Amino acid sequence: MAKFKDNIVIKVRAGKGGAGSVSFRREKYIPKGGPDGGDGGRGGDVIIQATQGYYNLGHLFKDRIYKAQNGGFGMGQNRHGKDGQNLVIHVPAGTQVLDAETGELLADLVHEGDTVCVAQGGMGGKGNAFFKTATHQAPRFAQPGMPGEERSILLNLKLIADVGLVGLPNVGKSTLLKSITNARPKIADYPFTTLIPNLGVIERGETVIKIADIPGIIEGAHKGLGLGLSFLQHIERVRIILFCIEATDADPLYTLSLLKAELSTYNEDLPQRTSMILLTKSDCVNESVILNRIAVLEKEKYTVLPISSLTGYNIDILIEKLFLLME
Repeated sequence: MAKFKDNIVIKVRAGKGGAGSVSFRREKYIPKGGPDGGDGGRGGDVIIQATQGYYNLGHLFKDRIYKAQNGGFGMGQNRHGKDGQNLVIHVPAGTQVLDAETGELLADLVHEGDTVCVAQGGMGGKGNAFFKTATHQAPRFAQPGMPGEERSILLNLKLIADVGLVGLPNVGKSTLLKSITNARPKIADYPFTTLIPNLGVIERGETVIKIADIPGIIEGAHKGLGLGLSFLQHIERVRIILFCIEATDADPLYTLSLLKAELSTYNEDLPQRTSMILLTKSDCVNESVILNRIAVLEKEKYTVLPISSLTGYNIDILIEKLFLLME
């Protein structure tokens, strides 16, 4: 399996145009035939396309030059050179395409099938037949092909998800994702088990909800502590944020404010998204503790739902609430 990558710089080079031909007709009974050199073919373009079945950028190689095919040479008898084949680079939906040198956003490939041409192939050169005139009936020259465009491209992936799971390390996000979707993230009882974002899907009829599990956030993440905030770009597009807080947490309001502060440091709009608080691992405490945690949070006007991914407690209710929120 390719290593997870969510940004990478690659180099692209479009195909060079084929040279035009210098040729003259040599036919029986026509000893001095006119020019019949054909044009060169156009070089291929480099195209980046959002394609189903790709989930990160790990199949691409840093600084490799991805080259499209050159155009074919023109030939005698006015034969046109073959156009070079386009090169299509496949990326996941949600990939931003930027000029690596200027930072200019060239395209945001949000939907599968979206494409952008990042380097255009060079034009083919004209053959000598093109240059024939009444006063210059035997041109002995043709144009060379034009070079294709070449540039460095920065690809930056932001997962396309509807719901983002946010919480401290080892709070149970991955277990929750596994219990409600088709995702199979790595799960263990130590912090930072999740080292890369995971994406799961809930389907009901024609409605599909994509849920992203983001590696745990710790206090000071915006300063690079822990895993930092590098993966928060994967919830920039989400519509709903589920803040996961352990039911055993003695001060859930502090934890919530910590999470929101770190999110705000990355993108001040994130804490304003539609959200709900999940009290995870509710099977580890008694009912009075859960009721106390709910009372503290609801007093601040938060929507709270205690759950247990291990026992399935309130998991069905959570799924129903997600579908209602999506509507």
